[in-house]
Amino acid sequence: MLELNQLCALPDGFLSAAPQDLHLILPGPTLLHLPGRNKAPLFVTVLQHGNEATGLLAVQRVLRKFGRIELPRALSIFIANIGAARDNVRRLPEQDDYNRMWPGTRSAASDTTRLMQSVVDIMRERQVFASIDIHNNSGLNPHYACVCALDTPHLQLASLFARTVVYFRIPQGTQSAAMSTLCPSVSLECGKSGAAMGVEHAADFLGACLRLSEIPLHAVADSDVHLFRTIAQVHVPPSTEFAFDAGSGKMTFARELDRMNFREIPAGTVFAYCLDHLYPRLTVTDEQGADVTPSFFTREEGALVLRRHVMPAMLSRDAELVRQDCLCYFMERMPLPGQ
Repeated sequence: MLELNQLCALPDGFLSAAPQDLHLILPGPTLLHLPGRNKAPLFVTVLQHGNEATGLLAVQRVLRKFGRIELPRALSIFIANIGAARDNVRRLPEQDDYNRMWPGTRSAASDTTRLMQSVVDIMRERQVFASIDIHNNSGLNPHYACVCALDTPHLQLASLFARTVVYFRIPQGTQSAAMSTLCPSVSLECGKSGAAMGVEHAADFLGACLRLSEIPLHAVADSDVHLFRTIAQVHVPPSTEFAFDAGSGKMTFARELDRMNFREIPAGTVFAYCLDHLYPRLTVTDEQGADVTPSFFTREEGALVLRRHVMPAMLSRDAELVRQDCLCYFMERMPLPGQ
């Protein structure tokens, strides 16, 4: 059984604990409430994926900086997958992906969905000010913010973190989507786990948000944001053997595949090579979950070739991540609302 642990004070050792040691301090998923001068709390989620350490390190950095000084705003921190953090993996084999199980998920009711619903209910009662979900990725990606709503408060919050902003509706069941019904909500992609630049960037953003008296209500200027929209998700079928080095799999991806992230990739670009013409292709699904693979890929002499220009995000050479989640997302540029 997954049970939510709630605390109203920092547990001993929390500020110096490594992600792998949190299980010695906390019994499981924990919602930690800290007081501040402004009572409406900033809500921060860390370690939804156990091998994405930047969120925890950024929170620890911010709290050490304030020390004994009262926080300018109340802060609620959800420390999520402590079990996976212990083993430094995205999730344990028996676990759900925590960031697919929040209200709005397509998954059946479970201990995990009930846990996430309880977190949302608690933060609703506390009249949450804004929500921040902190993540890492394993490929070469810039730091960027993701939103599930395009109204001004969400975009203003995102623009405080980065000029690159991605609007997404897939995957479903994310923390950011669930919290966007209550308050301005963003998820942060902070590069590779634990990298100093990512920790510093996330910590600076958290500190700035704690000091905000309100989120600006004026429209975001077009020059301040590069806005993209996720239009499709790319999966490797479970039965497909693949590799990132030539000759070591029936489907082989380009060695520097992740260098395509956030670049306009033209139609005709080779995405992968297949040794067997009957071998399963990549599967591409749209926002509604429909198979749209033929719109994006064609086969030419043993190669999978793009049929249209795309901009990938989250391409990674981490085979385990590809199996557990997806190969990447495809995006397109979009104008800011009203422009």
